[in-house]
Amino acid sequence: MSKSLKRVRAALEAAGIAPDIREMGQTRTAQEAADAAGCALDQIVKSIIFRGHDSGQALLFLTAGGNRVDANKASTVAGEVLDKADAALIRAQTGFAIGGVAPVGHLNPIRSWMDPRLMQFDQVWAAAGTPRHIFPIDPTVIIRLTGAETAQFTQI
Repeated sequence: MSKSLKRVRAALEAAGIAPDIREMGQTRTAQEAADAAGCALDQIVKSIIFRGHDSGQALLFLTAGGNRVDANKASTVAGEVLDKADAALIRAQTGFAIGGVAPVGHLNPIRSWMDPRLMQFDQVWAAAGTPRHIFPIDPTVIIRLTGAETAQFTQI
């Protein structure tokens, strides 16, 4: 089991959640992940990381699978201009590789926001630290575990 997957499992267990982590094979798109999980596209939690222009910190936007982050709206929500985050920044600040960024189990605290669309479901599916593993979770639990703020930052 990878270190990343272990961190996600440990974070869930520490929160009193019995992890139901499932290996799905390589899923490169939200639609592929939804098909593998047998859920709606918008039940997939995409973890989109930006780099704060002034802070240099990684910032996490948890987005419904069918939605796209609007960079201008996200910048307004974050209170600073956002730049593209490179793989090195993402790995250094979260401990995850692109494609496997989970909402929990980060190496360092991370400011995060959640797409309100995710709150319309009783269960959503998030990456579990690798591009091949996902887990189901109540979106209200994600907010509790991450401290994410619900905000409108997606394209219409």
